[in-house]
Amino acid sequence: MSVTREERNITWQQSSLDRQEREYRNGHRSRTLWFTGLSGAGKSSLAFALEKHLYDAGIRCYVLDGDNVRHGLNRDLGFTATDRQENLRRIGEVSKLMVDAGLIVLSAFISPHAEDREMVKQLFEPGDFIEIYVRCSIEECERRDPKGLYKKARNGDIPHFTGISAPYDIPEEPSLIIDTELLSLDEAVAEIVRHLEQTGSLQLPLSTTTNRNG
Repeated sequence: MSVTREERNITWQQSSLDRQEREYRNGHRSRTLWFTGLSGAGKSSLAFALEKHLYDAGIRCYVLDGDNVRHGLNRDLGFTATDRQENLRRIGEVSKLMVDAGLIVLSAFISPHAEDREMVKQLFEPGDFIEIYVRCSIEECERRDPKGLYKKARNGDIPHFTGISAPYDIPEEPSLIIDTELLSLDEAVAEIVRHLEQTGSLQLPLSTTTNRNG
């Protein structure tokens, strides 16, 4: 039986600083870019390359990587459907906190189930969650197999492996599709940056800039 916040005597402690002030100090809007796709599609490589590009441009950002968080925050979780959902819920909450801190969050997770991605999306205000589908065929992912996981999955050593023994729900309406079989890493980064610029996703509202400058 779940316990309500009231029963646990938990209240939200409000900071004297708000998100808008943090965004103004950083000089850009804060957002979560959620990279989803098969293992080996290039999510992490793309997220870290984009992080470097944005950092060099003076944008405060951070990558949350699917493997990295399982070394600490989510090391108690396995790969059952329930554990995967909890894995994403925790990362969604962390991403939300980092957005409130004024950062661009680059979250790279297979996140195979549409309902779980929707659960994470609902944590955010409209426009704060940018879903990027990193598209790559299962054949190419298996050919790359940078961690040797597909081979193990084919041999039956890894149960519930996405794309082999577990399904991946292709996003129906992602914010952006990046096909890593067609684009180089630099081209993919440029495509995401172009999308962010065209949609004004990182640009501070003019009224905010005007008010802060008096």
